[in-house]
Amino acid sequence: MDSLSPLPGCFGGMISRRTQRKKQGPSTQAPRPASPGPSTSTGSTCCTPHEKQLLDKDVESYSPCCDFTYVVDGDDQGWLPSELPPSYTTTGESANDHSVAQTIDDTVDSFNAKLRELSCKIHAHPELMFEERYAHDLLTDFMSGQGFLVTKHYLGLPTAWRAEFSYGSGGRVVGINSEMDALRGLGHACGHNLIAVSGVGVALSLKAAMEAHRTPGKIILLGTPAEEAGGGKIILLERGGYKEMDVCIMCHPSPGSERSASVGPTIAMQAIEVEYFGQSAHAGAAPWEGTNALDAAFLAYSSVSLLRQQMKPEQRIHGIVQGKDWSPNVIPDYAKMRWLVRSPTYAELLPLVKRAKNCFEAAATATSCVCKVTAERPYYDLQQNRVLGNAFADIVGNRYGVQTTQAGTTASTDFGNISYALPALHPAFAIPTAPHGGNHTAAFTKAAATQEAHDAMLVITKGLALLGYRILEDAQFLLEVQSEFIAQTNLRSQ
Repeated sequence: MDSLSPLPGCFGGMISRRTQRKKQGPSTQAPRPASPGPSTSTGSTCCTPHEKQLLDKDVESYSPCCDFTYVVDGDDQGWLPSELPPSYTTTGESANDHSVAQTIDDTVDSFNAKLRELSCKIHAHPELMFEERYAHDLLTDFMSGQGFLVTKHYLGLPTAWRAEFSYGSGGRVVGINSEMDALRGLGHACGHNLIAVSGVGVALSLKAAMEAHRTPGKIILLGTPAEEAGGGKIILLERGGYKEMDVCIMCHPSPGSERSASVGPTIAMQAIEVEYFGQSAHAGAAPWEGTNALDAAFLAYSSVSLLRQQMKPEQRIHGIVQGKDWSPNVIPDYAKMRWLVRSPTYAELLPLVKRAKNCFEAAATATSCVCKVTAERPYYDLQQNRVLGNAFADIVGNRYGVQTTQAGTTASTDFGNISYALPALHPAFAIPTAPHGGNHTAAFTKAAATQEAHDAMLVITKGLALLGYRILEDAQFLLEVQSEFIAQTNLRSQ
């Protein structure tokens, strides 16, 4: 695998809307509860001076049909307006005992400053897939100091780690994920610094609740590398990293309206590397002696562009052309392409991948090049567990005033594979950002460092911890979660 060519595998277009924005009247939002904890310097970021110089540059982009990446005129706080009522209506009830909720709230608030410090340090030291050494050492050292049994370099992955805590005997097992990787040239443009410390916060507050309320069970927090490319969670899944878990939970930041979240699906994705091998020659003196690998790449690119006319609206194919030592007076003897093929479900992805491969191989035939196609680990579509999603929406809606929708996105995540293996929930939560500043932009990198983003993360962290505690405490609830997972699995097999 080429570690120098990260693929934009995660939430590049979170919570997309399918219609153009229309003029809105006054938005209706749930009342704002008190701040989740002490905050400092509203709007402040934790980027380095060099990063600030980069991130302060204007970011120009254009999205002709989906307006999830920008803020309407006149909104100087970075929040998208609330356009639609939430698609999930809370029941008005919460299964968590008030004293348990208070324990979790107090614990998260007590670690607020430390979580902010960890987030800022990770944000200021962005690392690419399988290179998250700084984040690995920072987080494992911290979790070791909080009474967790920590395994560094977990299951043979140098930057993966595991932190576990058990209380009593028996009980159920709640899994949590902390992502750590960044994007080349953009830093933490998908907010994985927030995801990392959210996982830590969930684990810490669950531990405190288990001890205070004498609830048996186990917490397993996994530090999962290489979400943007490389499929770190998939590798850990294949090696047994998720085997003990009854459920697995995590969260992800995105643009959106204030105090909003989504428990909608993501789509499946296949990363493909295509290499063309030709023969170099003098482009002026004897071009007929050469075999042009760059021609093969451009022919493949054109073929995929024609294929798009016959693709379903929800499907995506996008890629780049790379090479080495190219010169205009030399016939290129090598070209490489990296492609992402996406479709709403893994079952629908397979035939589209086959059609894409036909384009790549046909280009090689037409140009007399040798073609090597390498398909990497596929990212499955995210199957949010409905029972977990409903319970989460109840918790964050009733206790914290967060509106939860079931809006999906055409982005992808390796957590989708986890959702195929066991009951899982991966809510997206809104943070404020700049116009055209959605995930995978420099503006989102800057947004992920703000105090407002941190505060929004704390609210979702508390909600996930309360959801995790219900798994530990309520056996009947877990049975309902498992029944829903079995029903989803059976539906896919039909």
